[in-house]
Amino acid sequence: MQKYSTDVVVIGAGPVGLFAVFECGMQGLKCHVIDSLTHVGGQCAALYPEKPIYDIPAYPKISGADLVYQLEAQAKPFDPTYHLDQQVIAFDKTPQGFSVRTSQDNQIECKGIIIAAGVGAFGPNRPPLENIELYENKSVFYSVLRKESLKGLRVVIAGGGDSAVDWVLALADICPSIMVVHRREKFRAAPQSISRLKKLEEAGKVELVVPYQLESLQGDGTGKLEQVIVSGFDGEHKALEADVLLPFYGLSMNLGPIAEWGLAMDHSHILIKPESAVTSIDGVFAVGDIATYPGKLKLILTGFSEAARAAYSLRQWVFPDEIRHFEYSTTTGVPGSS
Repeated sequence: MQKYSTDVVVIGAGPVGLFAVFECGMQGLKCHVIDSLTHVGGQCAALYPEKPIYDIPAYPKISGADLVYQLEAQAKPFDPTYHLDQQVIAFDKTPQGFSVRTSQDNQIECKGIIIAAGVGAFGPNRPPLENIELYENKSVFYSVLRKESLKGLRVVIAGGGDSAVDWVLALADICPSIMVVHRREKFRAAPQSISRLKKLEEAGKVELVVPYQLESLQGDGTGKLEQVIVSGFDGEHKALEADVLLPFYGLSMNLGPIAEWGLAMDHSHILIKPESAVTSIDGVFAVGDIATYPGKLKLILTGFSEAARAAYSLRQWVFPDEIRHFEYSTTTGVPGSS
């Protein structure tokens, strides 16, 4: 077991979790961050890294990936420690605060916890294809961090929702072949996106393979994909020449062990006091989409505000006898700023 000690454990490395690291740093609190994904960014990185976001203050438009990059850079001066590709499996109260244990056998002693887990731990719904593990992260991907990585490749996209259609639209100009496999002729995406998809089909830039479903994968035995085999409901089979398969069948989401911590809940959300972001357990705070209270707006900018409140409240919790005056960042600066 690897043991660590810090001021704050932040659970979740999405945008709100990253901003919580910055706000804790501004309060003089060191953070360790835990996330079930293999990279920071949460849903922004996993679901819509190339998709524009329009309601981030000071950014008329910014992609999910760029937002994550900026937030990671903003937190960097405070030197957070990231524990990725693992979940929190338990936490216990201690005389000094809490002891948090993860699925990779890490134990982190801390004074307080900020839960910024979004919708909870999540992962892709994997298509039930034999030996798909051999191709994953080599030629089968459930998310795309940078679309330029697929430039010039033959791509098969499976699914009929917004994620599938959005990626067809994003890749149409840089991929020589895009085939969309869906079990129905009707798609479940936004109407304007479906209209653009049909125009790409009419222009010969996209082939809609409908109604078909994934059957099997063919490759060279090392994880390099060569063909995606699909089957129709009449028993017909087709072999689609492909370098990459992008299956977009949604995510499986759950709170995991967090649901067993004894926190006051409301329909899989953690109840907090909006003035402090504290949960029903003193020293444990929740921010972002996982937190709820009357009038809550599920927006990233709302989570940012909650992160600031949590960090300030946590400082008061850790040092109850301290007289600390509120200061603006223009006065205090950040490490390395001039």
